[in-house]
Amino acid sequence: MSLRLRLALLFAAATAIVIAVAGVAFLWQLRSAQIGALDAGLRVRADALAVLIRTAAPPAQGGQQGQHQGQFPAADEESQVLTPHGAVLYSSSGGGAAPLITGEWLRRAAAGTVTFTTGVEGESVRVLAFPTWTSSRPVIVVAGASTGVADAAQSRAQAVILISGPAAVIAAGLAAWALAGAALRPVTRMRRRLAEITGRNPAARLVVPSGRDEIAALAVTMNALLDRLQLALDRQRDFVADASHELLTPLTALRAELELAGRPGRSRAALEAAVTAAAGDTDRLIRLAEDLLLLARAGDGATFLRPGLVEVPGLLAAAARAFAGQAGARGVTLEVRADPALTVTADADRLRQAVDNLLSNAIRHSPDGGTVELAAARQHRDGQNLVVIEVRDQGPGFPPGFLPHAFGRFSRADVGRSRAEGGTGLGLAIVDFIARAHGGRAVAVNRPGAGAQVSVELPA
Repeated sequence: MSLRLRLALLFAAATAIVIAVAGVAFLWQLRSAQIGALDAGLRVRADALAVLIRTAAPPAQGGQQGQHQGQFPAADEESQVLTPHGAVLYSSSGGGAAPLITGEWLRRAAAGTVTFTTGVEGESVRVLAFPTWTSSRPVIVVAGASTGVADAAQSRAQAVILISGPAAVIAAGLAAWALAGAALRPVTRMRRRLAEITGRNPAARLVVPSGRDEIAALAVTMNALLDRLQLALDRQRDFVADASHELLTPLTALRAELELAGRPGRSRAALEAAVTAAAGDTDRLIRLAEDLLLLARAGDGATFLRPGLVEVPGLLAAAARAFAGQAGARGVTLEVRADPALTVTADADRLRQAVDNLLSNAIRHSPDGGTVELAAARQHRDGQNLVVIEVRDQGPGFPPGFLPHAFGRFSRADVGRSRAEGGTGLGLAIVDFIARAHGGRAVAVNRPGAGAQVSVELPA
C-alpha cells in the first residue's frame, strides 16, 4: 500500500471518527434541549393547576383541551389531578380518561416530583407529576405532553448526519489523496532522479525544491550523502589504482629476476644473487599485502584489537634492539627515553607495529651518523591523561606541503618517491589507523631545528 493511499485512508478514518463523535454529541445535546423545553412547559402548566386546585375547585372536565374520549391526541397536552391511589379527579381531556401514571411512578410521584417519558396509546409522552394538597386531601398533579415534535426533529437531524457524514468522509479522503499527491510529487521526482544516478554518472545530484520545507531539507541531505559516496568511491578507485601500481613494481622485478635465473649458463653466484633479489621482492610483496589487508580492515570497520596492559619502556627497548642492525649500518644512534613503569592499555602487537614503522622511516631519512630519539611520557592535555610516544630524527623533515597528507594512503614526500628507498607510502597511514583504533591519534610535525617528529597519542 502506497504512502499516499495510507494517508488518504487515515484522513478519511479520522474524519469519520470526528463526524461520528460530533454527531452523537449533537443529537444528545439536541435531545437534552428538547426534553428540557418540554419539562419547563409541563412545570408551568402543572404549577398553574396546583394553584387552582388549592384555592378553588378544579375546572370542569375537558376545560383546557376539549373532549378527547380518553385517547391522548398527537401534539396535544393533558393535565390530570389524581388521588394517591390513582383515581382521576380531574382530566383536561374529559371524563373517562385513563390516568397518565400508575404503579411505581404513581408511588414515586406521591413522594416527590418525578419526570419521565412513557407511552400512551402507542405515542411517546413526556410526563411531570408531583404531590400537593387540596383543601381537604392530598392529590397528585400530573402534566403530560406529546414528544412527537421533538422526536421528528431528532429523526431529521439523525437523517442529515447519516446522509452527509459518509459524503464528508469521502470528500475528506479525496482531498487527502490530492494533497498527499501534491506534497509527495517532489519526493517522486527525487526517487526517479536517484534511480538515474549510477556509478557511471556519480556527479549527478538532486534538484533541491524551492522553499525551506522538509522536502528541500531531504534533498540537501541526499546531495550531501551523494557527495560522501562519490568521495568514498574516488578514494576506493585511487586506492585500487595505487595498490595495483605498488604491486606491479615488485612483481615485475620478481619476474625479471626469475627469468634471468632461468637462462642457461648462469654462474652459481649469479643464481644466488637472483634468488636473493627474488626473496627480497617476495618479502616486499608480503609486507605490502599485509599492509593492504590491515587498511582494508580499517575501511570495513573490522574489530581486530586485542587490548591488554602494555609496559611501554619494554616495548620501545625491544623495538630499538630489533632495528639496531639497520641503524648501525648507517652509523645512526638509537636513544630510548621513557618514564619508568609507564603502562597503557593497548594491543601490544599493533602498537609495536606502529613503533616499528616510525623507526624504519626515521632511520631511513636520518643522515649517516645521526641520532634517532624514541621517547614516551605521560601528559595531561585538555582534561585528558595521555601516553605519548614520539620518534624524532635529524633528517630533512617533511616538506611543508606534505604535512596535511602525511597519513594518507600511498602518500610519499617528494624526497622519498623512489620505490627503492621511499617505501610504499603505507607506513604512516597504518600508524594513524592503529592510533585511531585505540581512541587516540597520530601527529606529524617538523622540529624547529631540523628533522621530523611523529607522535602517537593514546588515552592513558
